Amino acid sequence: MNKPPLEVEVKFYLTDMNSYEKRVRSIGASLVQPRTHELNYRFDTPEMSLAREHRVLRLRQDTATILTYKGPAQSNDAVSIRPEIELEVSDFQAAKDLLEALGFHMSVKYEKWRTVYRMGDLEITLDEMPFGNFTEIEGGDPAAIQKTASMLALNWSARINSSYMLLFDHLKTGKNLQLNDLTFDELRSVVVTCEDLGVKPADIPVFL
Repeated sequence: MNKPPLEVEVKFYLTDMNSYEKRVRSIGASLVQPRTHELNYRFDTPEMSLAREHRVLRLRQDTATILTYKGPAQSNDAVSIRPEIELEVSDFQAAKDLLEALGFHMSVKYEKWRTVYRMGDLEITLDEMPFGNFTEIEGGDPAAIQKTASMLALNWSARINSSYMLLFDHLKTGKNLQLNDLTFDELRSVVVTCEDLGVKPADIPVFL
């Protein structure tokens, strides 16, 4: 049996998205997706067995409708590496109905605004999350990811390998928030700092 493709990526917390995007353009990256709203439904069994096994079943709607499976992350200190299978489906509601008919239920809803650049084999995303701004650098070669992060003046030691949902869990625990969904409406009145997320800004010079 063929092994599923791997998602190899790292993310960083940003304090100045506009300046960072200028640097992305300055190193020769090309815009492939303008700022687009992204809505994600994460599904699980009634017993939450996928979450316990660190697996993800997700339905996403942005410029297309994408069904995604992610397996548990592999051990790697430098970047996040995990099996990932994605396929495009034609109808968001029909896909949701199918998953529910198979016994899955929507466990959490989350959203973001995402801008996507590409440079060679790498994808650089700018993510506006309800709890802050981030960038992800994704590609097949961890060394190329680290080199690109350096070109973008990102502090490699401030990299984040946790998922957005794990950061959300950290936030909810630390601030005792009784929230289920990671949406802009849910967090509209909540002030969130990088310390609340357990991360460090990566676009601040290390000598400051």
